[in-house]
Amino acid sequence: MKRNRKVKILATLGPASSDEQMIQKLHEAGADLFRINMSHASHDVMRTLVQRIRAVEARCGRPIGILGDLQGPKLRVGKFAEGKVDLKVGQTFTLDNRDEPGDSTRVFLPHPEILEAVKPGHRLLIDDGKLHLKAEKTDGKSIVTTVVAGTKISDRKGVSLPDTLLAVGVLTDKDRADLDAVLATGEFDWVALSFVQRPEDLAEVRKIARGRVGLMSKIEKPQALDRIDEIIELSDALMVARGDLGVEMPLESVPGLQKQLTRACRRAGKPVVVATQMLESMISAPVPTRAEVSDVATAVFEGADAVMLSAESASGEYPVEAVSTMASIASNVERDPHYSSIIYAQRTPPEATGADAISLAAHQIAETLRLAAIVCYTSSGTTGLRAARERPQVPIIALSPIVQTARRLSVVWGLHCVVTEDATDLDDMVNRACRIVAAEGFGKPGERVIISAGVPLGTPGATNMLRIAYIGSDGMSGV
Repeated sequence: MKRNRKVKILATLGPASSDEQMIQKLHEAGADLFRINMSHASHDVMRTLVQRIRAVEARCGRPIGILGDLQGPKLRVGKFAEGKVDLKVGQTFTLDNRDEPGDSTRVFLPHPEILEAVKPGHRLLIDDGKLHLKAEKTDGKSIVTTVVAGTKISDRKGVSLPDTLLAVGVLTDKDRADLDAVLATGEFDWVALSFVQRPEDLAEVRKIARGRVGLMSKIEKPQALDRIDEIIELSDALMVARGDLGVEMPLESVPGLQKQLTRACRRAGKPVVVATQMLESMISAPVPTRAEVSDVATAVFEGADAVMLSAESASGEYPVEAVSTMASIASNVERDPHYSSIIYAQRTPPEATGADAISLAAHQIAETLRLAAIVCYTSSGTTGLRAARERPQVPIIALSPIVQTARRLSVVWGLHCVVTEDATDLDDMVNRACRIVAAEGFGKPGERVIISAGVPLGTPGATNMLRIAYIGSDGMSGV
């Protein structure tokens, strides 16, 4: 299945898209990998979805990635005697450790870590920012606040803390159980970590995962931005989770942060996913708003590796239309006459490594000679990532003998992944590459490709060779 676009589409599965036939329709419409949200999926549902995705993969013959999204710590207030209360701007309202129903003056906060960490002057945002409180006095057992904005609060509403660094990790007991279940399937390619605040948050997950999945850090806390370079370095990918980020930071700052994070990931050669409310109106409408089209287009123009659908594909009325609309927007942006110059302007110098130098050379040669494709043999995925970091205009075909590598690379910009055996010698390497390029529809007899690989063959991380070859009339090398 040949895609006519470079950016990838990550679609969330849910009640509207859980049966095998619908998953296949989403894949055919343009979904390159699927997200299973562990906030809503039980372990049995998760395992069923995995089986259905792999059945679709087997029928379609394309590697499909699977992302497990962990819920992370959900911070909520307790309950009220009457279910909800009305407040007034300027009044005093207290959050404390008394496990009793709340009233118009106080409410139980079942999170001692918040009571201990909040300092005077810190903001507390309740119910996605609908209620804004400012801490006035704290003693480790209670937080006395002033109501700054908003007038209502009800049972179990969420609490956001944009100014407070909590001394807790990102994994809850539920997350540990979910992570164990995800890893036990052996079929997940990525795990997304919610509410990452600092690089140390990745340590426990990395220890448990032991390299079996890629770690994707969701950036949705202002505290993460203070150490973002370290977080990127320790992550395998990033997700710009604009929903919670837009609650805890001024909304007008989110577009700029999205650009900064996208470019930082590209410099580091790490995939970046832009997520949340991209085609929100398509939950209940068959077409998006013009603003949503522009939003998706901006992410594509910025060179994001993937764009994500949440409720649009999980619980909306038009999941297939949402995926096909996103694919259409991306394809049109990539054909725009300004697209290549914008992408090229964001290029960063290659690192002083053999893989980077080879990838840069392959990009320059391919575009100078107008070759049909760049073919890279990659076992660990590193060579594929480096080739994508260059953002060449010509297609990149990533050949790997390891199906898990091909699936993990399904989130990476521009990579068309094919699972194939390792080449036995140089002639086999060239012939195999030419044959696959022709069979996958990226080149015709008489056209040329450039191939990057490592010698000795089959040695991970040893990319050190480039070869230009003609596609022969039989699809093999014509050299």
